[in-house]
Amino acid sequence: METPNTLRPDIEAEALPDMIVPSDIRSVFQAGQFLLMLLAACYFAGEIILPIVLAFVLSLVLQPLMRLLEKLHLPRSLAALAIIVVLGGSIVGLGAALSGPAVSWAQKLPEGLPRLQERLSFLGKPIHTLQTFLHQAEGLTQEKGPAVSTVVVQGSGWSDKLLSGTRSIASGLFTTVLVLFFLLIAGDIFLRRLVEILPRFKDKRKAVDISQQIEADISAYLTTITVMNLGVGIATGIVTAACGVGDPVLWGTVAFLLNYVPILGPMIGVTILVFAGLLSVETLWLAFVPAGVYVLIHVVEGETITPMLLAKRFTINPVLVILALVFWYWMWGILGAILAVPMLAITKIICDRVQPLASFGHFIEG
Repeated sequence: METPNTLRPDIEAEALPDMIVPSDIRSVFQAGQFLLMLLAACYFAGEIILPIVLAFVLSLVLQPLMRLLEKLHLPRSLAALAIIVVLGGSIVGLGAALSGPAVSWAQKLPEGLPRLQERLSFLGKPIHTLQTFLHQAEGLTQEKGPAVSTVVVQGSGWSDKLLSGTRSIASGLFTTVLVLFFLLIAGDIFLRRLVEILPRFKDKRKAVDISQQIEADISAYLTTITVMNLGVGIATGIVTAACGVGDPVLWGTVAFLLNYVPILGPMIGVTILVFAGLLSVETLWLAFVPAGVYVLIHVVEGETITPMLLAKRFTINPVLVILALVFWYWMWGILGAILAVPMLAITKIICDRVQPLASFGHFIEG
């Protein structure tokens, strides 16, 4: 009979023989302090750190294309400039093409709210029952006390907020493009300098191995995800056009972009397609078809095809993926959620190849 401290044979076989579990509480405490300070720096200096991290991840994806252009005898500066111009032009062109339909739906939304409320009237009774229950529960827990006067402080207007947000986005975009351009030009210069200063040949080889593995895995991950998201966007556009929702390019692009955020993105996409269907499709049951087919598309893509393509490169604990999404969304917003999985994968690659961090890398593994 097994005791609580005895491992099963199959678990013993899976354990890494050379894994080192930190036993010095002082070193663990210092590592925790360093991690907390690093995260605090990422939070308070997010406006400058986020564009740099985004540029670094984009450079990993674009390095294979840079090598291809180098084989065509194109100078690195011209190759980097051409890539950035094509990438920026594609984003600007797509934004210009989608601005018309997006403005049209934004104008249609206030007029369609009464219609939306009418079509969702069957949910009124359950919602009213829930509200009554919450009010009663609040009345039981609320204690009488002295009246507290509230002071309303009028903040800045929407125009000031919009101007501030636009300025922040423009500044971050400029920083990302600038850093990305010089990262593409620099190539592997940082890796060469690191190899030169490392004292032992074993460490030099490990540094090269980690760098190559990060570039190969992250590039493969983002390329695969982009191709699959493109398929999801095309399928969603076809479905919305067939169901009479209209503007299939807009909805296909929304599905394409939201699919970069695992789990949370498709949930938002389902909600958006439900409201779009209710606003534009006359038949009630047919209004839910675009959202239902979108769920089916996501299940086929997210649970079957994409895991099959990435299983050899990425086996990450799904619970940690969810926690990373929530944490980095709180830290950096939607871009943080998009970068959460690549950053978690980079962390695992480094931990798997650095002996003191091997146990942490094994913990991340799915």
